[in-house]
Amino acid sequence: MSVERINVELGDRSYPIHIGQGVLSNAYSYLEPHLVGRRVCILTDETIASLHLQTLLSALEGQGLRIETIIIPPGEREKSFERLQTVLGQLLDANFSRADTLIALGGGVIGDLTGFTASILKRGCNFVQIPTTLLAQVDSSVGGKTAINTPAGKNLVGCFYQPKLVLADTDVLATLPVRELKAGYGEVLKYGLIDKPDFFDWLEAHGADVLAGDPEALAQAVSICCQAKATIVKEDEFEHGRRALLNLGHSFGHALEGLAGFDGSVLHGEAVSAGMLMAYEYSQSLGLCSGQDVERVRAHLLALGLENLETLPEIVRADPDALFAYMMRDKKNKDEDLALILAKGIGQAYVEPQADQASVRAYVHAVCEAR
Repeated sequence: MSVERINVELGDRSYPIHIGQGVLSNAYSYLEPHLVGRRVCILTDETIASLHLQTLLSALEGQGLRIETIIIPPGEREKSFERLQTVLGQLLDANFSRADTLIALGGGVIGDLTGFTASILKRGCNFVQIPTTLLAQVDSSVGGKTAINTPAGKNLVGCFYQPKLVLADTDVLATLPVRELKAGYGEVLKYGLIDKPDFFDWLEAHGADVLAGDPEALAQAVSICCQAKATIVKEDEFEHGRRALLNLGHSFGHALEGLAGFDGSVLHGEAVSAGMLMAYEYSQSLGLCSGQDVERVRAHLLALGLENLETLPEIVRADPDALFAYMMRDKKNKDEDLALILAKGIGQAYVEPQADQASVRAYVHAVCEAR
């Protein structure tokens, strides 16, 4: 299978995404044009290090590079001020320079933490995304969003900082646990529900193949999602308009994650799956979206064993007022207004900058108490 190249067109910040099998073992051929200095630091977690670090190191050995690694524990809780400070300290102690390159080898947590570190280290150094999860390959590695979490909520401290390139090796997805693959699929599904109804149709027919690890289905899904995101990012890099659509389900989802305490009991993609169904249900309650479309979304989630509010831990629905309070702290909100991504049908999502807070609160109470 050939390697596909998709370009994220952002003027002097443009970069390529390389998608295909065997990309990781040939990483140097893709990295070499983008290495300003000859020193790199690979940031990864313990799980990914045991699976894929040696492949990357073997690809970089013998190329005259000075290679260092930072390996941290896995988990969403590592996207913290404490971990950020530790990583920065290690890089500063090693006199890492602005000409050197950080490589994020891992999922969304590693990508976000590495990107944010790169953005503030000596006012900015180079970084590369090598996503190893389906979620990271189709979403978080592309577009330059970097962030850490705080007790107030998810991704509330961060910045936009684009990588030099993205290497999405679909072979590494074979090592993902089924739960992680399903979580990533939530972000795949998002693109169909935003503005690609034909892609949603394709997923209804081939989603099971994606989750079964079929190489062609995976490559097609990753390619379609990356192209869709590259197009949106080109139009709205800093999320002043259309890019906000990529947050479909995230206002609900981030609140679900927050209530779960970022302890791994609710993965980001699981919360997004549930959050997208909630966004469609709430849209239906307003008369915006047909019940038939909502049932198609629900049926697709159920058919593939994806999460909805009923299958998440009870803690996330035990306190609807706390859930709503988390939503009111979401970074998309402006002033006292609650911004939501709603839908008029499958593939017809739109930004509602001033959602009616009373009706949202009532919906949250109703769905939590019904489950």
